[in-house]
Amino acid sequence: MTTRRTDSLTGELSPGGGAGDDFLLPGAVIGDGRYRLLAQFGVDQRANAHLWRARDGQLRRDVALTVLVGEPGDARRAQDARRTLERAAHAARFAHPGMARVLDVLSLGNGVTAGEGLLGIVVADWSAGTDLVDLIAEHPLPAANAARLLEPLASAVERAHIAGLVLGVDHPQRIRVTPEGALRLAFPGPLPEAVPRDDVKGLGAILYLLLTGRWPLPGGPMAIPSAPITPDGAIVAPESLNPVPHELSAVALRSLEDTSIGGIRTSATLLTVLGQAAESVEQTEFLRPVLPGTGEDEGGPVWTTRPPIRDKARRRKLAVGVTALAVATVGVLAWVGMLLIDFFGDDSGGTGNTVVISAPPPEQGQTAPPKPEPAGPLQPAEVSEYNPEGTEDDEKNASNVTDGDPGTRWETDTYKQQFPALKPGVGIMASFADSARFASVVIESPSAGTFVEIRTAPSADPELADTKVISKGELQGGRTEIQLPNAEPSQYVIVWITKLGEGNKSELAEVQFIRAK
Repeated sequence: MTTRRTDSLTGELSPGGGAGDDFLLPGAVIGDGRYRLLAQFGVDQRANAHLWRARDGQLRRDVALTVLVGEPGDARRAQDARRTLERAAHAARFAHPGMARVLDVLSLGNGVTAGEGLLGIVVADWSAGTDLVDLIAEHPLPAANAARLLEPLASAVERAHIAGLVLGVDHPQRIRVTPEGALRLAFPGPLPEAVPRDDVKGLGAILYLLLTGRWPLPGGPMAIPSAPITPDGAIVAPESLNPVPHELSAVALRSLEDTSIGGIRTSATLLTVLGQAAESVEQTEFLRPVLPGTGEDEGGPVWTTRPPIRDKARRRKLAVGVTALAVATVGVLAWVGMLLIDFFGDDSGGTGNTVVISAPPPEQGQTAPPKPEPAGPLQPAEVSEYNPEGTEDDEKNASNVTDGDPGTRWETDTYKQQFPALKPGVGIMASFADSARFASVVIESPSAGTFVEIRTAPSADPELADTKVISKGELQGGRTEIQLPNAEPSQYVIVWITKLGEGNKSELAEVQFIRAK
């Protein structure tokens, strides 16, 4: 691998590297020339891990890089880096919306060459959204918001611990806030000595940060002030720094404490206690505390149901929130209405505008499997383009098929020849938080004549030969429901196009995955 950087005078790429990290600059290319560095998002000094957003020149998409800097001659650091890379590779099989998917792991001799100052690279999906550090830069968050932000990340940690993995959520610059308002581990790569208890401490530290704007663990970024310490060496409770409800303050503090009495030591316990505290906080979040010095502070702060101060900015925010809630309510009612129309609109027992493709009849001497009873749509944790042979067609728009808007679409390239002349096909993969059994897949598409196969996969990045066809059908234009009577539980489902529509091009507007009871 050659590490290159942009010459400041000529603008051309020139060799770089060495024991230092000055070669890690925007424009530099690492990973056998595949990844161009775009912007740095922090440094985890504990592992000398530099966190970058980069451009994958081969797949033409942005990725998150955890770049481990160091020299192979430093035996201790090289050994630590190998352990971190091994743990990241094990996490590649783990899929959850609370963690970016690990795409690749580069090590010395496998994408990284000796003498350039790198010990390894963890490549993950890029997580759109906002830095956690930027989120709390101006002020801490309201208690209820902090709790709800943390819950998806805590859920990811719990699932990972069940699978025998440690995620490494104990550094704030590794975490980002998704556009949906949830925390996500964006730069995977746990410390070599990390244990599940460190993840629990990390979650408690993140909650502490959201509530106070301060970081309570060693090794945090210089941009964030450290949590104050009492004379006997204990971390000051969040409620002593901000008007934070005692329930959430206690969750944060108990997660950080190593005592076996009263401490929160497992992710399952933390997730349960966090949910209970969030519900309690949401019941009182609109009640204003009586502050000291107001003449009503005997016995310390109390909660009051007195009407809030008339504040124009607050009223405006409330109006926006109420409007958004009303729009959402109308949307839900419209959706329910459409379901009722579909259900009652055709007395002949048809399916309205949806063409249903049933399973083929069983062969002679065999009995048809029972038709699975649908339980409702299941939203994927992630949707990506599945294109194992050839360059990507429309990777950036793959998530359009599950955004609820038929006007936004994912589309294939326009091919000169029909499949499989140039390649066997192309499709989209839906990754779910857990394995589930599906009753059908409903596809809304304007591309009549497109032939698709519904496949399941054993992992998030399988070869086509490793996937299994569980049903197939021809899209009629509009809504096509393909039933899956033989589907086994799976975490990864692929809609695979084997024949393109008119003009050797196909589009998918919406795809719904209907879970079986």
